[in-house]
Amino acid sequence: MKIINKAIDVLCWFDYLGSPNPVRFRLKDETGAFAIVKIHKIITKEYEKLAGNKMIVFTCQCVIQNTEKIIVIKYEIDSCKWILFKL
Repeated sequence: MKIINKAIDVLCWFDYLGSPNPVRFRLKDETGAFAIVKIHKIITKEYEKLAGNKMIVFTCQCVIQNTEKIIVIKYEIDSCKWILFKL
């Protein structure tokens, strides 16, 4: 897996405890066009604290360009930002 560390737009739903669950995300490619990627399955959901920032780390299964891939996305709790970490 390659480390990307790029900000993304994510469509998610929140459960009654306030925990996010991502559904799909939008990624800008090299040409400047947006690609929408649907998340098929959340494999793991972990909490981490990196440099004082609380984050929720999702390891997900999705299909990108007709190939099944495992990705890692992070949700920064304090700033409400989503990051595509590994692809």
